[in-house]
Amino acid sequence: MPTKNHFPTLLASTIHDIKNSLSVVLQLTRIFSSKYKNDPDLTQLEFETHRINNSLMQLLVMYKIDHNKFQADIDEHPVCDILADVRAQHILLLEGRHISLSIQCKADLLFCDNTLVCNALSTLLNNAQRYSRSSIFLSAYPDGDFTCLAIEDDGEGYPAAMLENDPNDLNKLDWISGNTGLGLHFVSTIAALHENKGRQGYIKIDNDSRLGGARFRLFLP
Repeated sequence: MPTKNHFPTLLASTIHDIKNSLSVVLQLTRIFSSKYKNDPDLTQLEFETHRINNSLMQLLVMYKIDHNKFQADIDEHPVCDILADVRAQHILLLEGRHISLSIQCKADLLFCDNTLVCNALSTLLNNAQRYSRSSIFLSAYPDGDFTCLAIEDDGEGYPAAMLENDPNDLNKLDWISGNTGLGLHFVSTIAALHENKGRQGYIKIDNDSRLGGARFRLFLP
């Protein structure tokens, strides 16, 4: 009989199996969403399935990091391609929710783990869709020795408690309200895996969006 020490490994294995099945569900959902456009029920189903899929991805990555089984795959990638990939993942869902997505790319190349960064931005864009009224702005631009990837929306902005808490501190996350900030903790962890010449990636959140709502910024060296 497995002991409690084996539980994390069993949980990770189970999550991996669920994620594989969920990927099939997500693919089928996208097919039906494309076939039956403007169906609000299918739009909501795709949205929730995408959220679950991202959450499972985060859990697997965090498990591997916690057990020293993960190493970022850093390589050179065109920043504009990263933004285009994220847009492609969400465009049908955004259109179904009548949310416009504007993109501005003023950066060139970025040394990063493309899969992790795309997943991080996808997670945050998915979250922005929940609170945006009608518009989201995705941008990339040089900021000193860093490249900044930003997501801005026209929602009500981050709650004051979330702005005050450190996304790196799990003890300060709000597990009761459901608005935990766990996604921010994940992205912050991913950012920290990116290092260059003694500089480490980090995140910032505020309510200074040019659209009037929340603004998230990911800084990578």
